[in-house]
Amino acid sequence: MKEETGKRRALGMGLEQLFNSEMLDFDQVEKEIVKETPKDEIVEIDVNELMSNPYQPRKIFDDDALRELSLSIKEHGVFQPIIVKKSVRGYNIIAGERRVKASKLAGLTKIPAIIRDFTDDEMMQVALLENLQREDLTAIEEAKAYKSIIESLRLTQDELAKRLGKSRSHITNMLGLLRLPLSVQDMVLYNKISMGHARVLSKLESHDQIEELANRVVNENLSVRELENITEASSFTRMAPVKKNVRNKEYKYVEDAMKDKLGTKVSISGNKIKISFATTEDLNRILEILNIDVE
Repeated sequence: MKEETGKRRALGMGLEQLFNSEMLDFDQVEKEIVKETPKDEIVEIDVNELMSNPYQPRKIFDDDALRELSLSIKEHGVFQPIIVKKSVRGYNIIAGERRVKASKLAGLTKIPAIIRDFTDDEMMQVALLENLQREDLTAIEEAKAYKSIIESLRLTQDELAKRLGKSRSHITNMLGLLRLPLSVQDMVLYNKISMGHARVLSKLESHDQIEELANRVVNENLSVRELENITEASSFTRMAPVKKNVRNKEYKYVEDAMKDKLGTKVSISGNKIKISFATTEDLNRILEILNIDVE
């Protein structure tokens, strides 16, 4: 029993490490989960019992890439077990949906899987990170993934950029796409207009003008430069630039001292202290260090 508890704790720490580390690296954590799982805990699951992760950001899968992966699976088998969570009607795929789709194409009826009891937050974060780091998401899917990670991990755009190895301007430009009307977001999602066109449109204020110009891009085959020239006319109102929230560095030494004391991320901004924690156990550990007794 103790051995099993320790095993679960190790896997939990893997996820904690993923969500709190300076660089978000899903590949490494998945390898750790597979490595720490005894072979007798890797089970064969009927592919018909598998359902998509409800937090899966990817809506469109590349058919050619899936066919290529299915040929590889036909010849060599599934190279790494998928990770799933038991649900009422079967299993939710936490990681490995492409492997599942390709296995079905290859005619497989079962697939190797590791069953883990993730929380809803962990399911969402794992799905987002797996796709961001392994797949070419469409611009809208990528933007929604960034927004979800920022909200769920309570990060600033600067912090997310650093942890994903992206520039701050890239994150800001991607998130700006979510200001577009839904009809125009769909045009980006289905590659009817390019990311360049979408970036120009996202800087405009009027939704009506944005939709009208998006339709002109499609119907008149406008280039990004032509679209920029059109929007420079005085009849188009641009969005006011968002002021960057610069964190007060006056208390950085306090942040560092608290970080060392608590062993977790601490930030001070706007006369507020934010202490990050990954799990209930991690929160209890912090409360114990602070000598706070909660009934």
